[in-house]
Amino acid sequence: MLKPNPCKGKLIVVEGIDGSGKSTQIDLLYKWLHNQGKSVYFSQWNSSALVRSTTKLGKRKRMFTPTTFSLIQATDFADRWANFILPLLKAGVIVLADRYAFTAFARDVARGVDPGWVRNLYSFAYQPDLTFYFQVPMETALERILSSRTKIKYYEAGMDLGLSDKKINSFRIFQQRILDIYENMTAEFNFQNIDASQSVHKQQKQIRQFVQNTLAGWEGLPQPLRTSTQRKMGSILESK
Repeated sequence: MLKPNPCKGKLIVVEGIDGSGKSTQIDLLYKWLHNQGKSVYFSQWNSSALVRSTTKLGKRKRMFTPTTFSLIQATDFADRWANFILPLLKAGVIVLADRYAFTAFARDVARGVDPGWVRNLYSFAYQPDLTFYFQVPMETALERILSSRTKIKYYEAGMDLGLSDKKINSFRIFQQRILDIYENMTAEFNFQNIDASQSVHKQQKQIRQFVQNTLAGWEGLPQPLRTSTQRKMGSILESK
């Protein structure tokens, strides 16, 4: 289990397989909270400047083993945690994370890495105040990915595991492994399941209700120097 969040700020996370639509939803949530005058910070998986060049090189040359991939992702997370996520939580900011430690718990284990070893890598992290898990049929996720870009990425498809010599078939097998692990984590980590086959608007409405309940009676760090015009616009958007 992850440690409870002892900080003044709130940690809200989105998880799901590739193509679940979670990134769209967290972007909408960020804009909504920002327009309400909340201090919000967004953190994305695999975005640390510390290891970015190494990660890109390793992916491009297909150098990673499951263990080295796990370690570099953990390094990425630890850097963002120590320098951004934790200090901002202590300050009272709402931190929105597009993927969190649960991504490693699912992806690394799907690659054959020992579950206990992976969880130990992230033992310093806190349990989010709210975690949304976007449930989507495999074929829907695949259709979304193929319609939005020209090809599926090598590691995204699990091609490094030798599951199939066809990238789409490998994607199905690998992402199904990840999906199964996510489903088994739902109760353990108190995920709020979202039916990601619903319309974007309906999903966002449900998400906002969960967030409002989580933030009820909570006072975090307000946005600095927020103008009356911004407050008025926030009220208009909130009423929609």
